[in-house]
Amino acid sequence: MNGEEGFYLYGIIATNNKQDFGPIGIGGRGDKVYALAYQDIAAVISKSPIQKYDVTRDNVSGHAQVLETVAKDYTVLPVRYCTIATDEEMIISKLLKERHQELVQLLQEMQGKIELGLRARWQDMDAIFAEVVEENQTIKTMKEAALREKDKQKKYADSVKIGEMVQKALEQKRTRETQALLDAIKPLSLDYKENQLYGDMNLLNAAFLVDKAKEGDFDQKVNDLQKEHENRTLLIYNSSAVPYNFVELVVKW
Repeated sequence: MNGEEGFYLYGIIATNNKQDFGPIGIGGRGDKVYALAYQDIAAVISKSPIQKYDVTRDNVSGHAQVLETVAKDYTVLPVRYCTIATDEEMIISKLLKERHQELVQLLQEMQGKIELGLRARWQDMDAIFAEVVEENQTIKTMKEAALREKDKQKKYADSVKIGEMVQKALEQKRTRETQALLDAIKPLSLDYKENQLYGDMNLLNAAFLVDKAKEGDFDQKVNDLQKEHENRTLLIYNSSAVPYNFVELVVKW
């Protein structure tokens, strides 16, 4: 926007100090990231052009890098990507002051918590499809009949119907196995969120909000589940000190 400069917001922390986090601001200019304090809370910000930051790997990574750096020392509430204010006073008056009670409460709720992500997927879809057929006598009988069918049109119609039945049975199987995973893990979390799945192989894409004191128990449970399922289901596990899936502050100026 005509070269105007503003301030990019990354998150909110509990501090009354003007903490300096280094020249790690988004955009690759080396802008200093620091805490702009009001009473007992602060916005983590850096100078930035007032512009739209495209959702590129570098930009998203730059935003996340700041949050992860800050989260080493503070509980942090992430602000929505590409939130920019024209000046510091706007941040203090419209966010830190106006929403002070809400932010303090959220910081208290997130203190001592981490986000653990878990994805699960079947490793051998041919084996899974074979299981679906074996478990469903109707599908098994229809497939055997289709192999003997001589009429091409009838054979094609039957194959379409079988395909639809297999897909429905696969969805039911996915639901059962996903629920079994959730039932095993949810008791160790305070909250969880299921995210979008893509493709037949994927069973689960979820984030769990976990008390740091329970992280070891959660790790052990995931390890136990991976051993239990061995080569059938792959569990992909990651952790973050930033509760991205449970807090996203939207700021409207």
